[in-house]
Amino acid sequence: MKDTGRSGRHIINAAAAALLSFSAGLILYLCGAFTFLENKTYDNRMAVTAGFTHPSQDICFIGIDQASLNRAAAEKGWNWPWPRAAYAEIVDFMKAGGAQSVIFDVLYTEPSIYGKEDDEIFAAACRNYGRTAHIMFSSGQDGTLFPIEQIKNSAAIIGNVTSANDSDGIIRRARLSLNYGGKEYPALGITPLLIDSADRDADFAEIISSVPAAADNTVKLRYCESIDRYAHYSAYDIIKSKEQYENGIIPEIEPANFEDACVFFIFYAPGLYDICASPVSQAYPGAGIHITLLDNFLNRDFIRSVPVWLIIIYIAAAAAAGAFSIAATGSRKTQRNTALITLCSAAAGPIIITDAAYAVFIKSIDIPLIAPLFCYIISFCTALFLSYITEGRQKRFIKSAFSQYLSPAVIDELISNPGKLKLGGEKRELSIFFSDIQSFTTLSESLSPEALTDLLNKYLSEMTDIILKSGGTIDKYEGDAIIAFWNAPTDVDDHAKRAIEAAILCQQRLDELRSEFIKTAGRPLWTRIGINTGYAVVGNMGSHSRFDYTMLGDAVNLASRLEGLNKQFGTYIMCSKAAKEQAQKYGCRLQWRELADVMVVGKNEPVTVFEPMTADVFEAKKDVLNKFSEAKQMFRNGRFEDALAVFEANANTDKPCSFYAARCRELIANPPSNWNGIWTASDK
Repeated sequence: MKDTGRSGRHIINAAAAALLSFSAGLILYLCGAFTFLENKTYDNRMAVTAGFTHPSQDICFIGIDQASLNRAAAEKGWNWPWPRAAYAEIVDFMKAGGAQSVIFDVLYTEPSIYGKEDDEIFAAACRNYGRTAHIMFSSGQDGTLFPIEQIKNSAAIIGNVTSANDSDGIIRRARLSLNYGGKEYPALGITPLLIDSADRDADFAEIISSVPAAADNTVKLRYCESIDRYAHYSAYDIIKSKEQYENGIIPEIEPANFEDACVFFIFYAPGLYDICASPVSQAYPGAGIHITLLDNFLNRDFIRSVPVWLIIIYIAAAAAAGAFSIAATGSRKTQRNTALITLCSAAAGPIIITDAAYAVFIKSIDIPLIAPLFCYIISFCTALFLSYITEGRQKRFIKSAFSQYLSPAVIDELISNPGKLKLGGEKRELSIFFSDIQSFTTLSESLSPEALTDLLNKYLSEMTDIILKSGGTIDKYEGDAIIAFWNAPTDVDDHAKRAIEAAILCQQRLDELRSEFIKTAGRPLWTRIGINTGYAVVGNMGSHSRFDYTMLGDAVNLASRLEGLNKQFGTYIMCSKAAKEQAQKYGCRLQWRELADVMVVGKNEPVTVFEPMTADVFEAKKDVLNKFSEAKQMFRNGRFEDALAVFEANANTDKPCSFYAARCRELIANPPSNWNGIWTASDK
């Protein structure tokens, strides 16, 4: 009783410390007290991780650099500014090279000093090319600037270059558009994406909907260390190359270099280009903002902020971690052990929080650093002050008592929340996995109990290792059957992707072990897997004295039915449409064969089922799969004889074709009175 009371006091002290530090940290965070430091750590993370970026190969820029100015003055007698006819030559060269677009980050607000004809030459080249973007700018106070009429009217699109500076003057974000005179002007970096648009308003809305835009219509940019990482060319070299190209001389720069490229034209000589402060440099070319915006669109690499509710949870978790790391220290036999563990806890938390902020930033995710760090340190110190003698006996008891019976994920959940050692469940979306060995009853009758046990233990161990490594939870074993699920007890967003990829890995591992199993069983081992994604009740279920962490619900029953349906189709993995779509949503790169719309036993609505496969398998069977798809459509339309001809031609090499061929023959012999293309399963 003494130990239990002591443990309770440690938990109470830790909870109080966590709540106090969380409340203080959250208030300071929401009031903006950490903004300055957060911005500085943000800039450092950007600079440190910038080397991990991969600039788009579809972007380049042409710059009027100092070398261009010097050569133009020496060879052509051009002083600054250059005649705009020179820019027309660059546009013509880009057209010859098949560039996707030319984006001028230059604001031509005044007529050329070389006369009206000079402006018209440039404008004519832009009109003739039809793929140039020019810019407008709004100061917010001093009005809005547009190019002169000839140039404005020659542009395929006008882009906005008004920046979105933070309070410290650093440009971490880009404005996506600017509304002026009732018209929306997209950011210059977006204009290449709209060059070919027939309905720019609709296409722009679709583009914006695909990015993590903030409420103020801005996005956080993912910078490279320098815009020099993009392919770049000296403007005068382009002009000379055009002359060589037109005179039949092999040019220094081939026009083909620009095929399908988004080409930015910028001023790049010292004193010509506008300088801004960015997270990676205090003297960053302003054109780099627009180049970075387009690059982020093409690479889908914007910095994504986590939702506020998740930040609050993260801050709370940091506060709890700081406080409960003290509670977990417990009482020790010697003061030296206690001090060592406390010191390790004090160092580990800030290191993990800092490393996590930098690690996820590599993946372009921005999570706060200062606020959780503050909460961890304050809660740690507060908990250390309040309590330093708990032993954590309950956690060790749970781990030792249940480590042989529950999955590691469940054990971790119970350690962090011992109150879950009671009956009860919750409804949540799961991805559910059922597998069964083909003809296991026949196999078991041919083996001795010892050999069968060894075989089954080997098989279950191999399959279980794959499932657990993918983050799955083993529900139970029923003889040779494995029942598992993902997204409980811990949250896993991509649970369907993990479940289906685990199924593929299980089949691949079984292929590797098949020769070994043949030696033991005298026959090859094949397993069928069914996967479904849907809502189910999951939790501890049973009696008050004995219970299991398991699941119940219609989604569970459907996964079981899909496993059984494999037998009829001759497949070894089958998943529902819900599982396929959720897996694809989170980046699953597998290929899919749509098998059928099936009315399974116990369901009132048909379920579309698929066979997932690797890209290699898909390519090897591509011709058969295409023919299967065509014949299946004939089958759905009631053209059974046409479908039968195709299915029979491929029945020897593809089991689903063989299944459909048999089904077609049945329907031809007994034509249905009201055919709807849905196959009704008669077995569970």
